[in-house]
Amino acid sequence: MPAGAAAQMLEPRFHVDDDDALMRITELFQVVPRFFLVVVAVALFGPGIDRICSLGLTSWPVLARVIRGEVLTMRELDFIVAARASGATGTRILWREPLPNVMPSVAVLLGLLFGQVILVEASLGFLGLGDPNSVSWGLLAGQAQGFLRVAWWLAVFPGLAIAAAVLGVNLLADAWAGVLAGVVTDTGSS
Repeated sequence: MPAGAAAQMLEPRFHVDDDDALMRITELFQVVPRFFLVVVAVALFGPGIDRICSLGLTSWPVLARVIRGEVLTMRELDFIVAARASGATGTRILWREPLPNVMPSVAVLLGLLFGQVILVEASLGFLGLGDPNSVSWGLLAGQAQGFLRVAWWLAVFPGLAIAAAVLGVNLLADAWAGVLAGVVTDTGSS
């Protein structure tokens, strides 16, 4: 992901074939459904926290594509062309111009991805495929199924906790994006 953004900015005449090859590799990882990948990993190797960590490792293609798209749109903007014309190196241009402008989008996307990881982990716990040595909200909701008629709150409160966690992560990411956008705006005006 950072390599793709760096390649887009460091070499103005980036070869289309190289970019296509990188994007095909990214798409290869993107087409694998994360939930089923983790279910297969749990089925093959048994439940554990390291299987759940594979969720994070499979979340990078979306982020890479967003960064690539943003960098490609910024590549020919006036402030990048002016930085190149002033003699700035590719690395300096990358760190000073497009990356600060991409960060608000990355912050929002990271919030969405983290919310998805929470939901998938809760789904695995609900199905009994999570880490047996740790308690998760999905596991609590799954175990409460047999008591829904007698003690409905056993399933409702873990569900509300999952919803609150996902909402909280997304609101935090949105606020972080607003702060980053303000920093970019303030830096650009001085």
